[in-house]
Amino acid sequence: MSKSPLPDHPNPRITGRYLRRVSTQTGAVTLVGVAHDHPASIHRVRTAIRGCDPDTVALELPPLALTRFEQYAARDDPAGGEMSAAIRAASSATLVGIDRPTWGYCRRLLDRLVRVRPNRQTVRETLGRVRSPLSHALRCRVSAALPEGISVEPASATPTDHDTDASDDPATQAADERRQVRRSRAILDSLGSQHRRRGSRLEREAREAEMADRLTGLDGTTVAVVGISHLDPLAERLREGAPRGR
Repeated sequence: MSKSPLPDHPNPRITGRYLRRVSTQTGAVTLVGVAHDHPASIHRVRTAIRGCDPDTVALELPPLALTRFEQYAARDDPAGGEMSAAIRAASSATLVGIDRPTWGYCRRLLDRLVRVRPNRQTVRETLGRVRSPLSHALRCRVSAALPEGISVEPASATPTDHDTDASDDPATQAADERRQVRRSRAILDSLGSQHRRRGSRLEREAREAEMADRLTGLDGTTVAVVGISHLDPLAERLREGAPRGR
């Protein structure tokens, strides 16, 4: 596994810190880590996809939401963030959504709950983390089907504000992104009660296992755009599933 498909790149936004490349049984996957709506991440996504010219672009989006983000991309709507930037850069590549909710994810989550048998409070915390993604996916799907001007957009359609924008120089953007990543990791490390932390871990394991499985099943070259916190867990899952000697 190499860290970066774009080694020694002069732009500080294109760094092996947030890029991984893993060989799989059917091809190769380049993982591009992103901070939601961050200009440095958007630039990295565009550069990686254009540089790799992949057969498939896989997005950390529910399959139900993919059409809505294609609409964002078509009209250059900032609500689409780095995912719409990836769609615009994809050219003739096949687009797939790999995030939950999917039947595979639901099956994996229930299997974990049955196997681990956590207490009721942890079960509630775990299942509670499913409601928001399901609502988001359904709202995106319904909005995509409605006539223009009528929408039931999820709250996440509002772009995230950062302390930098695309007009700043690359070094400023990259430094701000690193600060954002540190803040996000600190928040994840301090998640509430023990039950909440355990529920978050169980849900996250099911989510990453399903994403890795969907990526493993793709043929040829793939660029996958995922949150930075998923970068190393997904790379490790993909590496463990790769054939020996590759």
